[in-house]
Amino acid sequence: MDDLSRRHANVRAALERDGLDAALVCGSEYSGFEGAVTYLSGFTIVHRYAYVLLPLEGEPTIVFPSEARYVGEHGDSKIADQQFVDRPGEWLAARLRGKRVGVYGLDYAMTVRDFSALQDAAELMSWDQQFDLARAVKSEAELESVRDSVQINVDGFHAFREAYEPGRSAAEVMAPAEELFVERGCGRLTMNMVLVGAEFALARADTTLGAFCIPSLEIAGPGGHWVEVSRALGAPSAEVRRMLEAYEEYYIVAQDALRPGATAHDVHRAVSAGFTQRGYHLGHVTGHSIGMTMIEHPKIGEGVDTELAANMVFSMHPHAISADGRECLYMQDTWLVTETGGVPLAGLEMRLW
Repeated sequence: MDDLSRRHANVRAALERDGLDAALVCGSEYSGFEGAVTYLSGFTIVHRYAYVLLPLEGEPTIVFPSEARYVGEHGDSKIADQQFVDRPGEWLAARLRGKRVGVYGLDYAMTVRDFSALQDAAELMSWDQQFDLARAVKSEAELESVRDSVQINVDGFHAFREAYEPGRSAAEVMAPAEELFVERGCGRLTMNMVLVGAEFALARADTTLGAFCIPSLEIAGPGGHWVEVSRALGAPSAEVRRMLEAYEEYYIVAQDALRPGATAHDVHRAVSAGFTQRGYHLGHVTGHSIGMTMIEHPKIGEGVDTELAANMVFSMHPHAISADGRECLYMQDTWLVTETGGVPLAGLEMRLW
């Protein structure tokens, strides 16, 4: 069985379990929201949006809006049935009338006009978590793609690091990394920022970097798998050095906590303890599953009872914010769950560079 057939089989098993007739996966050109379509078809959206319809039985279809004939390299799709239609919702309504349909992207990615056409024709079920859990355990082929993305990200971090010096603009420093990402096949699949104070900001020419810099680097390599790897740079304050102590603890704890059978809640409690005990607020989520969509379920967070399994991949990035909200520390790693614990795939030392 090839990898795409394995993916279809996993999703169909989840459909059968949930008593559904079909999965409808929605994707848009918004960074990070195109990946579910890529996962089921091999096609990457570069313009507008697309749908993949995977029935419980029968052949899948990829559906494009005809007002933009080019929405990507259509030949990349491994789904033979490609439909270009004026109103995708009306076309889908005719195919799905009377069916129970699990929809990935119902709350975020489906267009209003298509929802209006579909809502009375079929029974639509928001199916984001179920779809993500069906694809959370990665195959060996997918892990090869993840590792390739990680290496590109690490090389991009070093390009950023070498360009960084206080007084340069964020755009100047990010440019060599972005150039490397494009040269190595990431295309449009990059979302890279810097932290200014405790908040994320685009790497603009009017943002001047100071003596301490926190990049946030998120990319997907040619295989389409998103990863996140970064380290803080420069001379930190005494408060941030104290945050680093909690980061060093998390990095050790996560190697034991990220193991099969542990819940996402268990992992969150274990890796966040060093931060909360020191009185820091946690801004962004502690971590989340990551794959062809930038953020997937399960999240590593309070009350999330999903159990981890071997070959799940997680982005971990505790976002420590000082009590006054003015300082923070945010460093990213992509971790693999193995039978013996978590493995950080980047191999970067957990330190301030």
